[in-house]
Amino acid sequence: MTRYPWLFRHLLNLWPPFLAAGIHVTRLAPDWRSARVELRMRPWNRNYVGTHFGGSLFAMTDPFHMLLALQSLGRGYIVWDRAAQIEFLKPGRGVVAAEFHLDDAVLERMRAATAGGDKYLHWFEVDVRDAHGDVVARVRKQLYVRRKRP
Repeated sequence: MTRYPWLFRHLLNLWPPFLAAGIHVTRLAPDWRSARVELRMRPWNRNYVGTHFGGSLFAMTDPFHMLLALQSLGRGYIVWDRAAQIEFLKPGRGVVAAEFHLDDAVLERMRAATAGGDKYLHWFEVDVRDAHGDVVARVRKQLYVRRKRP
C-alpha cells in the first residue's frame, strides 16, 4: 500500500478489473476516511436487458471498506473481507455511484475490541445510487479485524 491516497486512486483507476468494468474512483480522501466510486455504463458492461451487471455493481464496492480500515488502522492490524451481501433494488442505468465513510467511532471500536488480541467482526453498509439519487443496490460487507501478533 502507499501512504499517498491520490497515487493509489490513480493506480486503482488503471487496475485492469476496474478499467475494463468501467469502475472509476473519483475521490479518495487524504486521511483514508472516505471514498467515492462510480460505475459508468459501457457497451461491454451492460447485461442482456441493458442495465448494469450485478457483478459490476458488487465489484465497484468490493475493496473499499477493507482498504479504508486497513490504511486507517495501520500496519499493526490484519484486515480482511469476511462476508458480503448485495440486494438489488432497481435496475441500474447510466452512471451509478457509491460513497464510503469510515468514522472515528468505528475505528475506536475496532481498536478497543482487538486490543487484547481478539478478532473483531464489523458490518458496513453502502448504497449504490443512480444519478437521480435512487438506491439501485445495497451492499453489506463484514470485515475481520485483529491486531498482529508481535
